[in-house]
Amino acid sequence: MCGLAGILGLGVSRPVERAELSAMIESLHHRGPDGYGYFVDPECGLAHARLSIIDLSTGDQPIHNEDRTVWVVFNGEIFNYIELRRDLEARGHCFYTQSDTEVIVHLYEEHGERFVDYLNGQFAIALWDSKARKLVLTRDRVGIRPLFYTRVGGRLVFASEVKALFALAQTPRKLDPLGLAQVFSYWSAQPPSTVFEGIQSLPPGHTLSIDARGERLQCYWDWCFPDAPIRSVRSVEEHIEELRALLIDSVRLQLRSDVPVGAYLSGGLDSSTIAGLIKNYTDTPLRTFSVTFEDPEFDESAHQQEMVKHLGTEHSSIMCRAADIAHAFPRVVWHAETPVLRTAPTPLMLLSQLVRESGYKVVLTGEGADEVFGGYDIFKEAKVRRFWARFPQSKFRPMVLDRLYPYLRHSPAAQRGFTRKFFGEGLEHAQRPWFAHRPRWTTTQRTWQFFTPDLRHQLGAWDPLRACERMMPKGSERWPALGRDQYVEAHTLLSGYLLSSQGDRMAMASSIEARFPFLDHRVIELANTLPTNLKIRGLNEKYLLKRTAQGLVAEGVRKRSKQPYRAPDSASFFKNGVAVEYVGDLLSEANIRAAGYFDPGAVRALTDKCAAGKAIGFGDNMAFVGVLSTMLLHESFVASRQPVAPRNNRVHETISTVAAHGRGS
Repeated sequence: MCGLAGILGLGVSRPVERAELSAMIESLHHRGPDGYGYFVDPECGLAHARLSIIDLSTGDQPIHNEDRTVWVVFNGEIFNYIELRRDLEARGHCFYTQSDTEVIVHLYEEHGERFVDYLNGQFAIALWDSKARKLVLTRDRVGIRPLFYTRVGGRLVFASEVKALFALAQTPRKLDPLGLAQVFSYWSAQPPSTVFEGIQSLPPGHTLSIDARGERLQCYWDWCFPDAPIRSVRSVEEHIEELRALLIDSVRLQLRSDVPVGAYLSGGLDSSTIAGLIKNYTDTPLRTFSVTFEDPEFDESAHQQEMVKHLGTEHSSIMCRAADIAHAFPRVVWHAETPVLRTAPTPLMLLSQLVRESGYKVVLTGEGADEVFGGYDIFKEAKVRRFWARFPQSKFRPMVLDRLYPYLRHSPAAQRGFTRKFFGEGLEHAQRPWFAHRPRWTTTQRTWQFFTPDLRHQLGAWDPLRACERMMPKGSERWPALGRDQYVEAHTLLSGYLLSSQGDRMAMASSIEARFPFLDHRVIELANTLPTNLKIRGLNEKYLLKRTAQGLVAEGVRKRSKQPYRAPDSASFFKNGVAVEYVGDLLSEANIRAAGYFDPGAVRALTDKCAAGKAIGFGDNMAFVGVLSTMLLHESFVASRQPVAPRNNRVHETISTVAAHGRGS
């Protein structure tokens, strides 16, 4: 795991300067604390911050080919590099390192821009072909690793994080209304949009090529499903055997490292399955890490300990308290580089520091299984609502919703009248691609009421539902309904929020590389061909995965209903009705008015409601955290002349204390 940055100045008389690259890459020190590397010619400069994981002695980047005409900087891992290297050496290519990075330049020599088709990994890559005077930027299939770019003074500037672009003084700093609207609807800005005006994100599964002929953006991979209905002549047992073999191979590949590899253990099915595969099918010593909560509504420590006992793993945990969330939240936003609507990334940032302090740089996680195998309540909701839509007058069909959300203190299905109104809206649109997500997006979009009238006017007629329809690929109307639901989830929440704000950014805050075996593209492609009833059988989510996990996972964990990872939200920022100091300052009427995004009166009323402990619904909590994180983002990146990470000694002291005393057995 690393950070990259670069400048392309084709046709610009001003040459690329080493000092510019240094300023950019040094802002990404947290992504690569083990050293910097540079390549500079008059038209293109590349910079790299290294986190040493594979080939610790000779794998410094940029990496080049035999005649030094192709140069690459790379953020991520190529898991099948050993097999690729073997084939490339047989074709006559000569290697000078043991690094996974070097296969990229030789694959490019063999296959041109289609080299990415051969990679099994998680990556952002910048490759400079000095003969063709061509820059190639590409990003992994599902968007695990970030890559941003913008134009400044006629030059293309790119980096792993936006703060590296802001290291150049001439880069404009302004929040983008459309990007904010997307975050306050989908939870994330949708590539190529970001929350910063003029700055773009390379979409997952895409390659951008720039040369004298211009720019070409091409999609090389996307989620795809067969036409409905999907039928299989194979038995469930045969599907289990195939899936288990593929998961074993995915885990085997993702354990490749020259440093120790650990695993997160949340207490749920997904991370427990990964830990079980490591324990039973590899010789890697199993070392696990988890986060616990003082509030029992969010805590899963009992299930974590059940798995610790089942696997006999060496385990460490960190207790996250509301005060920890409040103190760490400014750093979370600085690393995330976007507003967030929940505090859930914060405990994961604290957990990553525990991992680092325990001597580990790499962890495997269970992220992605819900998107791939149909694990979210939103998928079950949609199934019930489509069942209800076939007989909308029924009094009994909506009662099935009562079986959802048993883990929520304030469940949206707790009151029958509210359930029928909330979930019954839009039943006539059961075939539209946004059907499953409309209730959630409608709730989230109510946060727009806190925007200023001017900002709402700027957004005009932008509609998240119409935007979603434009996102869908040709022929998707023939997919199974669950397939459409999964596609939308993967292209909104997964890549933009879970793998970024809650994934890459929180792990890299402590220089930790997170790996995601369920997001191996082979696993996704296999799962996408499965009949729907192997994903959700009745209201039993991830049916095939649960069957596959039998024997690997403690039965109490394997059979428990899905409980999504959550953390305390607005309540974290108040004590005895008084806001934490920086919160009260940021959300003062003067600061809200000066920033210009939110209505001061509406924010004051919301803050008073949260201070009184009356913000118990999703809407109020999302609005408060969203407003606060937007103001933190504005302070760190727009109002500040230089995006410096918030310093909070109390945060570091809290983490260190808990890490020292919060270990399980």
